[in-house]
Amino acid sequence: MQIKLIIDEKIEETAIHIHAKSFTDDIERIMKLLKSSSTEVIDGYLLQEIYMLKIPDIYFVYSEGAKVYFQTDENEYESKRKLYELEDLLEKEFVRINKSTLVNVSKISFMKMEKIGMMQLVMDNGTTAHVSRLYLKTLKKRLGIGRDA
Repeated sequence: MQIKLIIDEKIEETAIHIHAKSFTDDIERIMKLLKSSSTEVIDGYLLQEIYMLKIPDIYFVYSEGAKVYFQTDENEYESKRKLYELEDLLEKEFVRINKSTLVNVSKISFMKMEKIGMMQLVMDNGTTAHVSRLYLKTLKKRLGIGRDA
């Protein structure tokens, strides 16, 4: 892969062009990375208060019923956004592990196999979550483990 940077004082707006033989998973990943915002904090609600949560402090984002929550060491905060919106917004730091849960990849301590091919994540704070088979390949790829890494 070639990367070229051209500095020109006459250019008013930065433009990124990708030239490729075909559209690949790597190109899609690069495009998503370039499009995603560099969010450092996100709003979480607890009782009648709004907290600005630091993204690295969040272990899980999960939905329960119609509500979405952020889990940190201290509390669980409600979000006013939908899970799919948060998945797009936080895609640099989080990955989906099942239908209702996103996990902060930097907070994963280890993974352990369970019976019948199930996988369980153990987080830095000792909490656990089950990985759905549907999302296991994506998680492994994101962590750089397995044959597809």
